[in-house]
Amino acid sequence: MNAFNRKPKTVVAGATAAALLAAPLATQASESMPGEGVTVDMARATWDTGWFQAEVYRQLLEDLGYDVPRVTTLDNPPFYQSVGQGDMDLWVNGWFPLHNTYEEAFSDGATKIGYVAEGGALQGYLVDKKTAEKLDITSLEDIKRQDVKKALDANDDGKADLVACPPGWGCEKVIEHHLDAYDLREHVNAIKAGYAASMADALGRYKNGESIFFYTWTPNWTVGLLSPGEDVVWLTVDEASLPADQKDLEDETTLSGVNGCVSDPCNMGWPANDIRPVANNDFLEKNPAAATLLEQAQIPIQDIFAQNAKMNDGADDPEDIEKQASQWIAATGKPSTAGWNRLAKPRCSATDSPPGQCRRRNARPLPGVSNVRSPEPTTRRSRRGTTGPTGGQRPSPLRPCGRASPRFRRRTRGSSRSRARA
Repeated sequence: MNAFNRKPKTVVAGATAAALLAAPLATQASESMPGEGVTVDMARATWDTGWFQAEVYRQLLEDLGYDVPRVTTLDNPPFYQSVGQGDMDLWVNGWFPLHNTYEEAFSDGATKIGYVAEGGALQGYLVDKKTAEKLDITSLEDIKRQDVKKALDANDDGKADLVACPPGWGCEKVIEHHLDAYDLREHVNAIKAGYAASMADALGRYKNGESIFFYTWTPNWTVGLLSPGEDVVWLTVDEASLPADQKDLEDETTLSGVNGCVSDPCNMGWPANDIRPVANNDFLEKNPAAATLLEQAQIPIQDIFAQNAKMNDGADDPEDIEKQASQWIAATGKPSTAGWNRLAKPRCSATDSPPGQCRRRNARPLPGVSNVRSPEPTTRRSRRGTTGPTGGQRPSPLRPCGRASPRFRRRTRGSSRSRARA
């Protein structure tokens, strides 16, 4: 699913070689590598469909001179607690409003900043198309019917088996709410084992001609192997019902143009999500270059889809993901990322600004290379309660930005794997 229709932004290209050669050596260092000497404690989520985004941002941070020696894989609760307390600096795997439930844990010490992908992340429930057409299944309410439960019962317990989310994930909390709100507990068995293994089992049953019922999200490899509209269909809900922390978004669950939905518009029961970085406030204050990068950088949803497909085909080792990210930056995003990093570099130098103070470059789009935001046929109502284009408080443009001594830059990454999402 691509990102929603928006006018593309543009960014300015990097400084010319002649200008760099003419600048004093100290000025070159502060302008080109504002993160020199700063080590970033970066995390990534347990779902490996988000690891590509994390690796892209890691490499972009290193391009600014930051040292990112490792990316720690964390579940949602420990990450949000850690970033709020300052034990972690950032991750780029926030899903909002799905992760609204964690805001109390981090809001005093951390901030949502920028967008990895804005509005294109969908969620919902799907049934294989053959079963849906045969039994006329269009909504979650139909799951209560005896003939439907029998078709979707894989373990003969009399309930429809739903591939759900493991405990602790944001989607697990919403699914639990739905089971109560729609009176489904007596009719549905929510499978909360590892998502990858559960979906692999469901995919195997589908290939054997059996019926399947599962939750998923986009971007994700599942909708690459089970194409909505061809292999599976999105189900609707009769009326939206969300947990208390998302209650004000219940009028945003109805979307138009959702490919593979049983109706158009489609009330999916879930609002579309933004994938967003979350960073510690002190880190943002001390690192205006990193703050600007997080505000400016974006990755098109279809590019995340494409990389997830490569991972599902077996190119999922840490070295593969590192290569995929560097190739994306070079082939697809290099002009734009050069612009992002140019905007992220400070205006000041040791010779023209007071010690410890510099002004971040204006993030206003300028003529140059187009940012890679892609079109999306799906539309939605505007989100309520947001402030400005980032939907949150922007850091002040005036920051301290002193440089520490250079460090040796190590390049190691965590290796824990789990094909899933919160």
